[in-house]
Amino acid sequence: MHKMCENRSIKLKIHRPLIIATTAMLVPAAAHADPAGSGPIVAALAWLQGTLMGNVATAVAVIAVAMVGFMMLTGRMNWRFGATVILGCFILFGAASIVAGIQSAASVAR
Repeated sequence: MHKMCENRSIKLKIHRPLIIATTAMLVPAAAHADPAGSGPIVAALAWLQGTLMGNVATAVAVIAVAMVGFMMLTGRMNWRFGATVILGCFILFGAASIVAGIQSAASVAR
């Protein structure tokens, strides 16, 4: 397999869980006007959001930051990967604040 193709598949494997977690976190926050019969779905998404933002997200973030630290310790640090991990943690845990800021900016612009 070509080296560039390998890097793309690795990047997709790394970014896909972050995208899924962020999407799952934003869906219940955006569902203010629930259609009839959607209560169980909204409740399931709220549970998923709580699970991903609770102990699971914290454990994954700690492992990812520890992995970056270990790479720095051994001298094999890929700075782009390290910056991606740290930025991903900020976005994951700050997503609610980011969305609130965007929503308030959009309401002021109207």
